Amino acid sequence: MPRSTPDDAGQRRRRPFLLRRPLGTRTAVAVTVAVLVAANAAMHLWSGLWGVLTALLVSGLLLGVLRAAGGTLADAGLAPGTYARGARWALALIALVGAVYLAGALLPATRGLFEDQRYAGMDGGEVLLRAFVLVPLGTVLVEEVAFRGVLYGLVRRARGAVWATAVSSLLFGLWHVLPSLHLAAAKPAVGTVVGQSATGAVLAVLGAVLFTAAAGVLFCELRRRSDSLLAPMGLHWAVNALGYLVGFLLR
Repeated sequence: MPRSTPDDAGQRRRRPFLLRRPLGTRTAVAVTVAVLVAANAAMHLWSGLWGVLTALLVSGLLLGVLRAAGGTLADAGLAPGTYARGARWALALIALVGAVYLAGALLPATRGLFEDQRYAGMDGGEVLLRAFVLVPLGTVLVEEVAFRGVLYGLVRRARGAVWATAVSSLLFGLWHVLPSLHLAAAKPAVGTVVGQSATGAVLAVLGAVLFTAAAGVLFCELRRRSDSLLAPMGLHWAVNALGYLVGFLLR
């Protein structure tokens, strides 16, 4: 009988890990949602660079969940072969949002939509920090990886693009409950519509959830058509970051 070698013993020790079954789709989605619930609460409390660090950690963790479920970078919209196409989509969308914002800022009828009380205490350096660090890393990256990358990729593999869009967009809307709690007070245009009462605050939150869920559908469609996560990332960054810049300049 042949004698076993140290290499054979090492292979036997590693074999259970190598043969371990990947996470099921439902388990992976449940883990992803649990991580996002905890992350949403943490990022609501930790702003600034702590929020960015949390977003980076959560993004990496969620990509790990996708990998554990047997997913690939392509499932997340991050396959290397799609970068160039996704970048072209992103640049075109950024230019489009910039043109729309410029027109809105120049027209007296729409200029008031950019008013936001949160700009009152900011200086130029803080606005640039938000537009080019906090928004892309602390908001866009984690939200796109989570909703149009991991969640969309997991559900699409199991149920198709329609289900993936529905699940991802609904959860994306709910993700914005905490950030919109003081929306009516912060944005005069919203407060004028819903009022400053408790009912108005609830209506503002509901409106934000519905609006962001609808935006999630658009982001998912961009993800599907471009086959790249860079396309919704570009639009998401432009809407948020250019909004900060225009709102600050018009304050």
